Amino acid sequence: MTLELKVADGWLAVCELSALTPGRGVAALLPDGSQAAVFLDRAGRPYAIGNRDPFTGAQVLSRGLLGRAAGRPFVASPLLKQRFDLESGRCLDDEEVAVRTYPVRTAGAS
Repeated sequence: MTLELKVADGWLAVCELSALTPGRGVAALLPDGSQAAVFLDRAGRPYAIGNRDPFTGAQVLSRGLLGRAAGRPFVASPLLKQRFDLESGRCLDDEEVAVRTYPVRTAGAS
């Protein structure tokens, strides 16, 4: 199965789902030059958010730690530890800050 992200021009194939390690992220370069942080949680659900940490400007969110707060999945930035909701992109530590989220899907035979 292939993991795909919804971008401006449609669905973009990123990688094989089997290439992702549950609980860890990878960075994907998008056609517009931006980056997405792609994650597979331990239950096997994929997520994608912008890879740029809005607090530092560094492209590092794909290297963050996954967790849950009040039942919401998040990634904690590896630099300053702010947590970003993987479904909404909102920062759980500063309600005025958010990162972009991308719809994800799997396609193809398993």
